[in-house]
Amino acid sequence: MHTPLLQDVVLILGLSVLISVLFFRVKIPAIIAFLATGIIAGPYGLKLISVAGEVEQMAEIGVIFLLFVIGIEFSIKGLSKVGRIVLWGGLMQVGGTIALTFLFCWQLGLPYTESVFMGFLLSLSSTAIVLKMLIERGELNAPHGRIALAILIAQDIIVVPMMLVTPLIAGQSDNVWLSVGELLLRIIAVVAIVYVLARFIVPFVLRQVVQTKSRELFILSTVVMCFATAWFTSQMGLSLALGAFFAGLIISESEYSHQAMANIIPFREIFISFFFVSIGMLLDLSFFADNWLVVIALTLLVVVAKSGINMLVAIILKYPPRTSIIASLHLFQVGEFAFVLSVAGMQYELLQENTYQIFLSVSILTMGITPFVIASATHISDFLIRAPLPKEVRNRLIARQHWLKETQKPKEELSNHLIIIGYGVNGENLARAARTAGIPYIVVELDPEIIEKCRRDGVPVIFGDAAAEEVLAHLAVPNAGVVVIAISDPDATRRILSAIRHINLTAYIVVRTRYVKEVQSLLNMGADEVIPEEFETSIEIFTRVLMHYLVPRNDIEELTEKIREGNYSMLRDNTGAIAGNRSPLPIPDMEIIVLKVNRARAKLVGKSIGEIGFRSNHGVGLLAVQREGRFFTRLEDNLTLEFDDKLYLAGNAVQMARFNKFLVS
Repeated sequence: MHTPLLQDVVLILGLSVLISVLFFRVKIPAIIAFLATGIIAGPYGLKLISVAGEVEQMAEIGVIFLLFVIGIEFSIKGLSKVGRIVLWGGLMQVGGTIALTFLFCWQLGLPYTESVFMGFLLSLSSTAIVLKMLIERGELNAPHGRIALAILIAQDIIVVPMMLVTPLIAGQSDNVWLSVGELLLRIIAVVAIVYVLARFIVPFVLRQVVQTKSRELFILSTVVMCFATAWFTSQMGLSLALGAFFAGLIISESEYSHQAMANIIPFREIFISFFFVSIGMLLDLSFFADNWLVVIALTLLVVVAKSGINMLVAIILKYPPRTSIIASLHLFQVGEFAFVLSVAGMQYELLQENTYQIFLSVSILTMGITPFVIASATHISDFLIRAPLPKEVRNRLIARQHWLKETQKPKEELSNHLIIIGYGVNGENLARAARTAGIPYIVVELDPEIIEKCRRDGVPVIFGDAAAEEVLAHLAVPNAGVVVIAISDPDATRRILSAIRHINLTAYIVVRTRYVKEVQSLLNMGADEVIPEEFETSIEIFTRVLMHYLVPRNDIEELTEKIREGNYSMLRDNTGAIAGNRSPLPIPDMEIIVLKVNRARAKLVGKSIGEIGFRSNHGVGLLAVQREGRFFTRLEDNLTLEFDDKLYLAGNAVQMARFNKFLVS
């Protein structure tokens, strides 16, 4: 039996795997590989696909899953509490891009409706590519990462009303106000139904499904809710994608949202790959070859214009120029939701074929160069800041600081003080400890919202880039006793360390980093101590494990000290094992565990030791019971166990497994 669709699916997935592996070696995201797959296999390439229509239908399913997951991630409560950057930053970025694009397209002679719609398309950036790059580079919590993430969230929210107003822009109704009224009534009706479902019906239904303990039934129920809501909104005259988004919001209000997302993500990844492949298939290579100069010129224009708008938005939000430039270079590309909107634009004749092909070419090019631009963002920002401007102007641009004089000491009074660079969890805890110990300290931070929090809490803080000469002078770095660099940006960490060590050779500098492999290079640059999160997490894990096995605390501390003294080399030996005695007890085939009764309350709470029969029924020995700080070691059969009791049990692995089976059965 000949099945063209199955043949095309195998071809698409196989070619995608091959291209993805090749692209992975040069650190290009998989999304670009899917676009390349579509270009190569599509009707304008090698013409390997015979049922393009069916592939496009699978792509629509990918869009539904994508919007569904985004709806789960946002949640109705989260949407009501969006931050200042999301609200104002997103509105300024999207509004500014739409306005600039409209003016440009209108000057070229495009109709005003098409000009506005083109602004919609170009205002959206790629959430998938940018988030992947930020996570891989460990910069999600860096200032530029927070700006980029906030604006991406705003764009993902704004794309929903864009989908709604697209038919109105296309002039699908003779009476626009009547159409707007009908649209609002439909939205109100859908939102009301969504609220009822999210508040009352879906949690109850999911609770019944979960009680069956069937993973397959839970997945099926989640998928049904997604597609049923999408179908319902389409019947109401709204888009399938909007329905999927609402379905995600419904699920997000239940306690099972995280499991639902975990189940859906594999489906999303599969079908969204078909979406990007289908986009690549639409690119006319002959059109690109005939108009490559125009396409490249427009691509450069989009990159410069969007980057400029993004940088201006970040500066208005009171971020320093370097952070603003780096953030802007993360958001210049055209994103995946622009492709979703472009399909609607073609449907409502808001895009002509030539305009559509130019849009596709420019979009794919901007996405393709994104990884390389992000990798070079730091160098580009440094180059732009060092541009040949008048000295006074350049100093103002580099510093552009808002000194909070009412909460800090004048620099001439600072001596042997502690400088904390970055006021995240680590910085805040360190500041609290310094305040308690009476150590003079000052904080440097780039996030205006954190600055406001410091001001309210009375924390001495300045706003600025700690690598700038003017900021270091204000911190009285030459007089500092200790400097702690606790930020998430690896490149900025190196710049700051180099700048500080250049003017102070005696200060004790502690640096926080993510990975053990970065330790030596930072030590070589002048850090006195480098604390990698990766290593400290491993220390905490094995400490907890060894304590559970009752290894003496002094042995654990000795092992930890040896590892730290060796600059973590013991964690990177050929075997990967941690050196030291890991025997839980000197008694062969015996272990001791601590069991909290609240983990097994159905079996234990309210029952006496005699009723349970630890030794007689299960073969484990009960050594002691801890209750509210007291230990019961003389155990009588009539002692009744209570919630939050801790039981110290002894036995071999087989006995423990048997007792565990009793508890969970």
